[in-house]
Amino acid sequence: MALALSLGRRGQGATWPNPAVGCVVVSRGRIVGRGWTRAGGRPHAETVALAQAGEAARGADVFVTLEPCAHHGQTPPCAQTLIDAGVSRVVMAVADSDPRVDGLGAKMLRDAGIVVETGLMGDLAFEDHDGFLRRTVMGRPMVTLKMASSLDGRIATGTGESQWITGSGARRLVHGMRARHDAVMVGGGTARHDDPSLTVRDLGIQHQPVRVVVSRRLDLPLLGNLARTARDIPVLLCHGKDADKTLIRTWQDLGATLLSCRSSGIHLDTEDVLAQLGAHGLTRIFCEGGSALAASLIEADLVDRLVSFTAGMTIGAEGLPNVGALGLASLGQARRFTLQSVRAIGADTLTVWTR
Repeated sequence: MALALSLGRRGQGATWPNPAVGCVVVSRGRIVGRGWTRAGGRPHAETVALAQAGEAARGADVFVTLEPCAHHGQTPPCAQTLIDAGVSRVVMAVADSDPRVDGLGAKMLRDAGIVVETGLMGDLAFEDHDGFLRRTVMGRPMVTLKMASSLDGRIATGTGESQWITGSGARRLVHGMRARHDAVMVGGGTARHDDPSLTVRDLGIQHQPVRVVVSRRLDLPLLGNLARTARDIPVLLCHGKDADKTLIRTWQDLGATLLSCRSSGIHLDTEDVLAQLGAHGLTRIFCEGGSALAASLIEADLVDRLVSFTAGMTIGAEGLPNVGALGLASLGQARRFTLQSVRAIGADTLTVWTR
């Protein structure tokens, strides 16, 4: 199952709206088939692993990170594929909360006389499939908030200089994190000030995450990196219902996809933004700020995982904080996260927190 989980992670960021599943087929103590969900969500992991195993799959044990699907989509149900292959046992890490599956895959297998076991390494599998499961249950993707700041929590100097606070090792790791998410998201202020590309670079990875910008008025650079590359790498703009119609048409002509979202005061309603992104099929969002968007996500309790890179420098109170104003009156109102891990990345420190 540990191997199946590691295989499934190879597909993270490239399989949405489908889950990134891993599968291993074992016959008489020997691995005869391995597979993971391919880019675009097909073929599924079980299909790939069974094809590799061939006739050796008959009577074999199958280890899969998520309950095999039971519904007819663009491909036949994986539960039926396992039945047709003649496997004797299926060990699945977690059940699929998709209403089209949710126990039906396991039932199909049991009805065919196949032994089904659930829960092996379930905690790790749930973490890997959190985005897909959260979207099917809550209608929104999983959100990872990434922050890179000085020791005193600043992401830029008072003059706006921000490149680079953290070192090259941390920046390279961020590209790897981007690659394992369906989309990279920033606020309009970051898009205007930094003119980011939001792409995965220098890792030899073929697929690129969707670039998401949250901007109520769509007052974004029309000659910037995102605008110039929108036809080559997807750009998705979340805007307010009061956004200028001419700007909407201009961005559509440039190749961007636009989602109209509810507003909450002068900002977009982040709950509705994530609901719209979930409806679009996205399951894993990697948010890279800025401070206002980070604050709105934290305030709405929408951050599932917080990744913080800290550099050994101080910038001072005149610098820009990594999180904008939250309006807290007491410490009891502050969101608390659970520390998952700490490690050094070159001269920087990486801490990972979960809700």
